[in-house]
Amino acid sequence: MLQPGQAAPQFLLPDADMELFDSASLIGKQHLVLFFYPKDGTPYCTLEAIDFSDHESEFNRLGCAVVGISRDDCLSHAEFRDKHGLSVRLLSDEDGEVCRKFGVMHYREHEGHKKLCLIRSTFVIDKQGIVRHALYDVNAKGHAAEVLQLVKQLGHKSSRHHA
Repeated sequence: MLQPGQAAPQFLLPDADMELFDSASLIGKQHLVLFFYPKDGTPYCTLEAIDFSDHESEFNRLGCAVVGISRDDCLSHAEFRDKHGLSVRLLSDEDGEVCRKFGVMHYREHEGHKKLCLIRSTFVIDKQGIVRHALYDVNAKGHAAEVLQLVKQLGHKSSRHHA
């Protein structure tokens, strides 16, 4: 599991349009909210993605990009995005490499079998690429608004240095 103060792992993943997103491209430019979710189209994942999309303009005003990651493929992401009118960028981590780097893959007992699952988690990463908040096993309802408050605190910290 990642801890606040650690450098966030850098990654390169395709989005719903099969265009590559390079996390390193944000260094020095934007904060990043990275939310990992289990599966496109499930009720809580849909709620969370819509919530982040509804708040995206507020995140953007704070100099923050918002990106969702699951292990679904790009085509699934495109259908999910289009069906629900999502504006946040959705990245595909089919092999789970980035999920493992962020520590969001865990074995859970399900009907007597251990199953590898993606745990709904969110990371707030500052412009320098440092993890400021690592939130594991989050509740989807109201989560985007909570994360927005954390990003607002980042903005205040950085504005003091420029004052």
